[in-house]
Amino acid sequence: MLRPLAITQGDPAGIGPEIVAKAFRDAPADLQGCFAVGDLATLRRAAQCIARPGEPELPVALIASPEEAQAAPPRCLPVLQLPHLPGPVPFGVLSAEAGRAAAACVVWAARAALHGGIAGLVTAPLHKKSLHAAGVEFPGHTELLQAEAAAHQGVALRDMPVRMMLASDELRTVLVSIHVALREALDAVTCDNVLQTLHITHAALQRSLARAPRIAVAGLNPHAGEGGLFGREEIEVIAPAIAAARAQGLDVTGPLPPDTVFMRARNAPGHPGEFDVVLAMYHDQGLIPVKYLGVDKGVNVTLGLPLVRTSPDHGTAFDIAGQGVADASSLIEAVRMARVLSK
Repeated sequence: MLRPLAITQGDPAGIGPEIVAKAFRDAPADLQGCFAVGDLATLRRAAQCIARPGEPELPVALIASPEEAQAAPPRCLPVLQLPHLPGPVPFGVLSAEAGRAAAACVVWAARAALHGGIAGLVTAPLHKKSLHAAGVEFPGHTELLQAEAAAHQGVALRDMPVRMMLASDELRTVLVSIHVALREALDAVTCDNVLQTLHITHAALQRSLARAPRIAVAGLNPHAGEGGLFGREEIEVIAPAIAAARAQGLDVTGPLPPDTVFMRARNAPGHPGEFDVVLAMYHDQGLIPVKYLGVDKGVNVTLGLPLVRTSPDHGTAFDIAGQGVADASSLIEAVRMARVLSK
């Protein structure tokens, strides 16, 4: 029997609840043993949004514990109702109450995973501005989960280093920095940060691949600095980190020109990738290539946590929320990956 896997409802004003409902309707085998964490009325509204003419509406059932999700029949959405959540909020509208609801679901699921009550969590999209309006001090899922894990283990935040990996069938990228301004991201490219990212990446992928991963490292500057003509970070910061990682037994190549390294790593029909993952120096450098290849297949994985967390590779899509047209493919892929990682 599969251990329960929690799926947070995301921002209730966005597409999160409806893609959760679609996943339970359209991929019952993958969603076996899963349950949603959130508000029952919000998720029942989501089931109504995705209803198709001539077909029965997706049943949404209240459960009292994660274990009860195992007994839910296929194409039924089990919901663990959290206390003090608002009911359905207006679609597409930023609000503090929506931000608080989204954060509360993530915190509950993180704590349940840290205490061993669930196998892991899959997070539907939340909105960073709604979080900010709610007074949440963390800008996104990754930082919020990092804080929960650090508190659980009784360590300082700096002693719980985490990284974001975006993964699809064709390409994986891991980021040295995440949600910071570009100027701050450049300052984050230090030898220690690059080396730490290499170790986190190696450890995580070695577990999932059952072998040492082949890691490519992207340069920071055009053409990886062109021997110092366009910047010296590759020479003075990135190359020493790579040398240190190699000395410790990691399979690392680089720094490589960022405009070609992702093509070399891409695993496509007739073109097996040269690398298992690319280490990118900042957020957009690493995420644009994966998202360009297909947002519907990309999965966000948080590396370095003592729990399994995955997420779809897209946002709240306020502009289409409530229309029932949002694509649940990335969420379904996130559930599949969480199952693999939690074995």
